[in-house]
Amino acid sequence: MDQQRNHWYYSCMTQMHHIPDYALYGETAAFPDVVHCEHIKDRAPDHGWRISAHRHAQLVQVFYIQSGSAVADVDGQKFTLSDNQLFFIPAQAVHSFAFAPNTQGMVQSFPLSVVHSIVPMNADLAGALSQPFVARPEAHLLAIMSVLDASLKTTGPYRTHTAVGLAHSVLSMTAALRVSHIGNQQRGPDRRLARLDQLISDQHSLGRNPCDYAAEMGLSTGHLSRLCRAAKGMSASAYIETQIIQEACRLLAFTQLSVAEVGYRLGYSDPSYFSRRFRVVQGQTPSLYRQRFSG
Repeated sequence: MDQQRNHWYYSCMTQMHHIPDYALYGETAAFPDVVHCEHIKDRAPDHGWRISAHRHAQLVQVFYIQSGSAVADVDGQKFTLSDNQLFFIPAQAVHSFAFAPNTQGMVQSFPLSVVHSIVPMNADLAGALSQPFVARPEAHLLAIMSVLDASLKTTGPYRTHTAVGLAHSVLSMTAALRVSHIGNQQRGPDRRLARLDQLISDQHSLGRNPCDYAAEMGLSTGHLSRLCRAAKGMSASAYIETQIIQEACRLLAFTQLSVAEVGYRLGYSDPSYFSRRFRVVQGQTPSLYRQRFSG
């Protein structure tokens, strides 16, 4: 870090702020099992039926509201949940919940290692598990979720194998719900884009250019750009910047970091340049964007 950048960093970072990143909500210990299932009544009442904004960098979650209701906020988007609804939350998404008291249901959490081990993992399946959505579950999906819940409480032989197999079924059927919900008009991202997304979200990757990401993925820079253009209609550099600005949106919405601090955390050494690039991507300045979440 050069002296000018070093000075700017320490003068800005007078107070540390972050978006809580949990294995399970409110817990700093390692993820407790191969997959995890718990019932809403076992955690939400201890927090006044309100789950504050946080994220899970390395897992996805499937919520089932059996009875009752909730309002969920995922990256600033509101979802209203009610009886017999399934709600999917992808990794990295910042989310919070306000449950009605005595809401019944469950949440199943799946590490990305389990998600990525689904075979075959194709573009459509990866795409279906990349965005939050609400759907009405079918009876056989709920039955498998219940079997998974029960199997995690056992200690018999091949417990892990059984849990992973059931997890793959739950995730595949959940993805199918989204495909049925939105139709087959949009093709999901190539699995390699999911790998690129993971690299971009890695704080150690800040400041990298498309050549660096391509090399990490074993691709040429041209191949990576063709991949991004085919899936997203933009160059690799534009796609990478869009993903970084998405993280900036989360930090602006859910932390008290200054605009300059947000820019620095995401690899922009010049606050003015960060503000200009944010405006190009989002169509408004970082300060105006933050105002949407104030008050």
